[in-house]
Amino acid sequence: MYLDERRRPGPRRGPLAGVRVADFCWMGVGSVATRLLADFGAEVIKIEDRTRIDTPRKLPLYKDEDARNFGEEVVGADPDKGGLFNNYCRNKLGVTINMRSAEGRRLAERLIAASSVVTENFAPGVMERWGLTYERLRELRPDVVYARMSGYGHSGPNAAYRSYGPVVQAVSGLSFISGLPGREPSGWGLSHMDNQAAFYNSAAILMAIRHRMLTGQGTEIDVSAIETGISLLGPVMLEVTVNGRATRGPRYPAGNRLEYPHAAPHGVYPASGEDRWVAIAVFNDEEWSRFADAIGRPAWTADERFASQQSRWENQDALDEAVATWTSQRDRYEATKLLQEAGVRAGAVQNAQDLNETDPQLAHRGVFFQMDHPVIGEARFEGVPVHFDGMSADNWRSGPLLGEDNEYVFKELLGVADDEFAELTVSGVI
Repeated sequence: MYLDERRRPGPRRGPLAGVRVADFCWMGVGSVATRLLADFGAEVIKIEDRTRIDTPRKLPLYKDEDARNFGEEVVGADPDKGGLFNNYCRNKLGVTINMRSAEGRRLAERLIAASSVVTENFAPGVMERWGLTYERLRELRPDVVYARMSGYGHSGPNAAYRSYGPVVQAVSGLSFISGLPGREPSGWGLSHMDNQAAFYNSAAILMAIRHRMLTGQGTEIDVSAIETGISLLGPVMLEVTVNGRATRGPRYPAGNRLEYPHAAPHGVYPASGEDRWVAIAVFNDEEWSRFADAIGRPAWTADERFASQQSRWENQDALDEAVATWTSQRDRYEATKLLQEAGVRAGAVQNAQDLNETDPQLAHRGVFFQMDHPVIGEARFEGVPVHFDGMSADNWRSGPLLGEDNEYVFKELLGVADDEFAELTVSGVI
């Protein structure tokens, strides 16, 4: 029984209504992929194991708590409290199955047979150990779409390797081309490529569903996160193969500077306050004159090294130091307003709090919205970054509590009898 009947699943609306997804995904790379499907009407049933809880359930951020330990697993954390999980898994149903038991695997196969899409992003070999190969899934559901995500793909000499976003970013070459000239590669911080691979997987699932609508045939999807990273390297590959340029050198990577055209100043400069910044870009002499006027034409703006766009570009180190002396004494929004009113390209560098609480454009577009949660209470979510005419996301529920939909899915959807359900519960299968 649901503690709040408003959380009971009902008919979905949206272009994917009628599509049921047996979702074995975990962590962000899987959950983000299926969230997009759930947002637009698919009945995504997230499959978890009570003895091996999905990691985002144990990770901060927690509402109204200190965010400094973001990304560090909290031992003994309430599995229904994690904000990261709640955001990843909104609009989804949640069930628990112990896949290490034969009974659990048989129950999972019943769910697969009643679903039209199956997704997973485990380490290679996990689904095979459970007997859930594409061949077996086709026996259970002949037109199944089986969407698989891994670091290297499920074929080739590296197929068995495990990976996470930072590994993907390094192996695909993205980390090597990131950073400042003359410095070691900087890496990419948070696992950006996990999310990027997830979006590729979402698109692939939609194409496979479309293919099935046209032909009646299912398919197996194999997304390689490494190859997704490589797909972002097009301009760099052209530089190397066509222009004969090395990917690291005295002037490359360019950091915040722009080489073509010779923009200067062009960068991110410190503003007043702790870790506050403002971006400024000047592309020609006319813009430079407006910039100098806006900041009151201090003596350094008349320096011969800054007399032309080309000379400014050639003396960027000195120019950046001078610009920083001006920006560091001003609030980033004050500097932005002053320069924009003078016709100079500028913008405050915003952090998560700025985006969530003060940005007027994002507020107008409704990027963030609120939903209630039985444990967390009212919480903010980021929405879908695209608007449709006549169609919108179906945000019907926040993330599922652990095993919240067991009774609904197993009894009502799969037809498990009351006594069998009770036995599965007592024995720890669900």
